[in-house]
Amino acid sequence: MRPRIVYVHGNGNKVRRELLKSQWDRALFGRDMGEGSAMAYWAPVRYDSPLPDFRADPLDGEPEWIEETPGLTAVESAEDFIEECLAEARQETPGPDGVPREGVAGPETAAALSGWLRDMTYLADTLAPAEEEDRLPEGGTDALPEVLPLPRPARKAVLRLLIKRTFKDVYGYFFGGVGAAMRTVVRETVADAGPGPLVVVGHSLGSIIAYEVLREQRRDVELFLTVGSPLGITEIKDCLEQRPAVPACVSAWCNASDLRDLVAMDHTLRGEYAPDHKVTDLLVSNDSGNHHGISEYLGHARVQEPVRRVFGPTAWGSRIA
Repeated sequence: MRPRIVYVHGNGNKVRRELLKSQWDRALFGRDMGEGSAMAYWAPVRYDSPLPDFRADPLDGEPEWIEETPGLTAVESAEDFIEECLAEARQETPGPDGVPREGVAGPETAAALSGWLRDMTYLADTLAPAEEEDRLPEGGTDALPEVLPLPRPARKAVLRLLIKRTFKDVYGYFFGGVGAAMRTVVRETVADAGPGPLVVVGHSLGSIIAYEVLREQRRDVELFLTVGSPLGITEIKDCLEQRPAVPACVSAWCNASDLRDLVAMDHTLRGEYAPDHKVTDLLVSNDSGNHHGISEYLGHARVQEPVRRVFGPTAWGSRIA
């Protein structure tokens, strides 16, 4: 039996289902996969009508699209976003005397964030030569800086504001009462895939929805591929229905992210989702507007490699083969 692939899209409204599926197909395989792929299209749970055909995906981070898209807010850069979050955190967490708490959003925190952003950008710039040699920057994962080196209250404030102000569908999934409907869409799409080897791909919020559905599945999944996923973030893990673990139905889990992708934030799932031997974390370069775009992730050779092992090289279009 031929393998099939199920996609689960991320935050925000999207173009119509079949067009979105074809766009993901072409980014990953270089051609439309026809009945070999399916899109778990949960956008109608949140939006009355799809985006116009061939409109840019708002999650790619292009301000001209984001500004006109319900559910998304544009920020000029990671630095701008964090400064906005810190400003709001100062207002929300005053000390007993009404002055912002130094440990939450004071000068020391701002300096730590500045250094974190600088280190993340530097390490991201080393990815291209590191990928050519199939290794991480010198020092391996130990070289990665602390993600948001803040006191816990400030880190939670940044995450909460990121979700509430920029990714409203994530807020709706966990706190807005629509999570069950989103999971139903994914569950039904996986069930319709039929027998045979199955790959499930989740982007951003889609990786969370897919993960929670796969935790309850008995149908074997050859490969679970997550890109730009926030599943490593402690506060996200705290919101999951079950304790973090590799879904029992999954044979292999590949998780890819760009160091500059603020949605991913924590770039390693291995060690947090047992058993470790099933999880592979990949650091890749994503040069979309916010380093989170789906086409850039799916078009990366290291992301395509585990899918190629399931589908075989003949599944790829001439652009990739």
